Amino acid sequence: MTKKHVAVLMGGWSSERTVSLSSGGACASALEAAGYRVSRIDVDRDVSAVLAEVKPDVAFNALHGPYGEDGTIQGVLEFLQIPYTHSGVMASALAMDKERAKILVKKVGVTVAEAKVMSRLEAAKAHAIKPPYVVKPVAEGSSFGVLIVKEGRAMPPQELYSSDWPYGDIVMVERYIAGRELTCAVMGDVALGVTEIFPTEDTFYDFDAKYAEGGSNHHCPAKILPNIYQKIQTMALNAHKAIGCRGVSRSDFRFDDRVNGLNELVWLEVNTQPGMTPTSLVPELAVHAGHSFSELLSWMVEDASCCR
Repeated sequence: MTKKHVAVLMGGWSSERTVSLSSGGACASALEAAGYRVSRIDVDRDVSAVLAEVKPDVAFNALHGPYGEDGTIQGVLEFLQIPYTHSGVMASALAMDKERAKILVKKVGVTVAEAKVMSRLEAAKAHAIKPPYVVKPVAEGSSFGVLIVKEGRAMPPQELYSSDWPYGDIVMVERYIAGRELTCAVMGDVALGVTEIFPTEDTFYDFDAKYAEGGSNHHCPAKILPNIYQKIQTMALNAHKAIGCRGVSRSDFRFDDRVNGLNELVWLEVNTQPGMTPTSLVPELAVHAGHSFSELLSWMVEDASCCR
């Protein structure tokens, strides 16, 4: 039986373009090796015309950031009636909006950190909440634009005033949760394992830690108590369902189990377009669950649909 013709959508023009090209290239090569006919598409604003000409059976969405994971490309694919991977229009838009995502998951019992949403200029004037806290763009990924305000800092980050700030005018100011960085993937309706992330530099899990070779170390499965491990899996699956995600997603958490810590477990966000680069977390978690990279991608292609 002839396998499907898959258009791998990658690149785009968001700040996560380079990550998307890496994800898309790795996925395209693996799908070709699995026997699929693959068309690599570096997405530009003429993507609908390109797709109409290519006529794929399935679109594998390897885009990251605005336009790729916020419901925009999903709407184009719905209009063209091309089955696609990952989450649909509404879930993608909701997950990309950190404020609305937190409201939804909190309603199903997922613990979140207190936060305020405001303009970046307002956040630069005075501390919106008592330090330590994190300032993050309300609709960006890969830790772009994230600023950590440490305890005792006199003023908020003044780079928020910059005229060339590229991450939008609305930010979230969120209470900083010290402790361990943990993540859990969901595949379909099953929560996979939990990974703990250790950035190799004394910093948070920023862009370089996520994507640069040697930028972080992963412990998969995470060496945490079984009840915490299971709670993370439950929260990740509940967040996935509450937002309406489909296919594969990945939720990020902080767990403060320090000697003098609060022993709190907090959900940070859900990523509906997890990275698929050689250093990415979801492929690693899938392997731990018994799914090779090729099997994971094949499952995603066969799971693709419209009206997601």
